[in-house]
Amino acid sequence: MTERPIKRALVSVTNKAGVVDFVKTLEDEFGVEVISTGGTAKELAAGGAHVKPIEDYTGFPEMMGGRVKTLHPLVHGGLLCRRDNLQDMADAKANGVNMIDMVVVNLYEFEKTVAKPNVTFSDAIEHIDIGGPSMLRSAAKNNDFVTVVSDPQDYDPILSEMRANGGATTLATRRRLALKAFTMTAKYDAAISSYLADHVAVPQAASSLDSSVEFSFPELLTITAAKQQSLRYGENPQQSAAVYHLGNASAHSLGMARQIQGKQLSYNNFLDADAAWTAVREFDEPAVIILKHQNPCGSAVAHDVTQAYDRAFQCDPISAFGGIIAVNREVPLSLVEHFADNNKQFVEVLIAPSFSSDALARLARRKNLRVLETGGIDKGVSLEIRSIDGALLVQETDRVDEDPASFTVPTKRKPTDSEMDDLLFSWKVCKAVKSNAILVAKNRAGIGMGPGQPNRVDSAQLACERAEKTCDRMGVAAEGLVAASDAFFPFRDCVDLMARHGVAAIIQPGGSIRDNESIAACDEHGIAMVFTGKRHFRH
Repeated sequence: MTERPIKRALVSVTNKAGVVDFVKTLEDEFGVEVISTGGTAKELAAGGAHVKPIEDYTGFPEMMGGRVKTLHPLVHGGLLCRRDNLQDMADAKANGVNMIDMVVVNLYEFEKTVAKPNVTFSDAIEHIDIGGPSMLRSAAKNNDFVTVVSDPQDYDPILSEMRANGGATTLATRRRLALKAFTMTAKYDAAISSYLADHVAVPQAASSLDSSVEFSFPELLTITAAKQQSLRYGENPQQSAAVYHLGNASAHSLGMARQIQGKQLSYNNFLDADAAWTAVREFDEPAVIILKHQNPCGSAVAHDVTQAYDRAFQCDPISAFGGIIAVNREVPLSLVEHFADNNKQFVEVLIAPSFSSDALARLARRKNLRVLETGGIDKGVSLEIRSIDGALLVQETDRVDEDPASFTVPTKRKPTDSEMDDLLFSWKVCKAVKSNAILVAKNRAGIGMGPGQPNRVDSAQLACERAEKTCDRMGVAAEGLVAASDAFFPFRDCVDLMARHGVAAIIQPGGSIRDNESIAACDEHGIAMVFTGKRHFRH
């Protein structure tokens, strides 16, 4: 018989929503004996339920501040005993172990605790549940006989099934609930592991020769992710897709953003929004990134974000159509009016820390526009994870954090102050461009982008041609431009090409065996060149 009647239940929950009604129904309709612990027992008693305290059931008091209360043979014997195993039943009888047919348990809120900004390590440790996961695992293991309830959302369906089956649950339900319980405990343990990995110093491998290395990759990487939603489809209609929330997501990450309005986000929407949000967070001053197909087709900083948007849009109005707009300040009404009314720009996603009330009112007229509010700015996750066939690639997140004071200028001409401002701007934006990447800038706007070409010369050609078109559109001379390259120049050909297109200063990592050729070319053309000593590939 696959149906198992519920005669005795043990209830111990942190989330007490709906538990009183559930337990009273178990008692009143089905005559279930209920055992309970600590605060749960008090809550149930106050609600009119008739429960037996755990200490009365085990004959052993709760102790050590509640650390020890359910870790007892009468509890786990009652959960793990196989009712169809003669030896198990004989052992239970000899030791006074009664059967427990249902466990209702959810866990100490560890993740919420460690998300608090001022949480201490000791407080985090005290919010690690031991008894709860132990009971869930024992009950889930013995799902042939025991019903394990870890989610309050299951209360009503379980009661409905018991009503349909004379107070019993079905094997199919018990196994489904067991899977949910093991998933919960796995996620819980992973959250603890992740927290400890961030807060416990791990010595570097003895073989490490680089004393500057501070990060040690864990031998076992634990990843937990909760399904947020299914997506319409993946990159293409024939691919199904879903998005999952990572348990260690930063507070102002894309994954934690609140969608205020608009259609359901697609797989590609998420990819582009992530690239745009990552890029705009590189800037301390008001900045706007307009991104299309993983590349920043428009980028600018200004005194305010509306002005930054106007300048970013001018960089490439054609590519901006159907793009993503990322803003690193609160979005005012003026910015919305400029893209929606003045430019009549079709926008897939608008992401920002916050929005003014009148901006939201205007945005509401574009019902399909996806509006994401992050609530603030932070630097995001410390590790990036990508899947390959049969494995995961993990690396530290790349950030433009080098100190300009460490840069070198190997050319005869040094950049002017205004050129250096443009170079630093272009250096940050160039990191967001697919490699091989060249970005041409003027007055702290990315006016020409050369992304993703098999060779750097083609990227430079594209960037310069686009920059000249932008200058024509803006009515300014295509001269005094600056350019950023995400990696070194293997030959002087890029320098020669950019010189013909009005580039006066270049920033690049340096490090080629032919750096001297590029330096000589810059000197011939009167170009200032800055070496950063660090590259920023984005494959």
